[in-house]
Amino acid sequence: MTINHSTLTKGQVRKLNALRKSVGNDIADKAFKKWMKTQSKTPKEVLDPVADALGAALDQFKDDKTFNLGTKGYCVKRVKGKGPSGFVVQKVV
Repeated sequence: MTINHSTLTKGQVRKLNALRKSVGNDIADKAFKKWMKTQSKTPKEVLDPVADALGAALDQFKDDKTFNLGTKGYCVKRVKGKGPSGFVVQKVV
C-alpha cells in the first residue's frame, strides 16, 4: 500500500522523502505511517502575546461609541533611530 502524496503537506512530503533516502522505501513507509498516526488531526492554535496585550489595552473602549478605528485599520510600528521615540501609528490606506 503506497502513501498518497496529494493529501500530504509540504513538510510531510519532505519528511517522507528524507526517511526514504536514509532507511529505504519499505521501512520508511512503515515508519511514516506510524508517525502519521501519532500526529493530531487539528492544527495547534498559536497564541500571540503582543496581539493579546493590544486587545486587552483596547478592550476598555468596547462600550465607547465615539471610539472608531475605521474600516481600513492602522499600522503600529516601534520607532528605531533618530526622531520620535516609542511607537508610530499610521492609518492604512
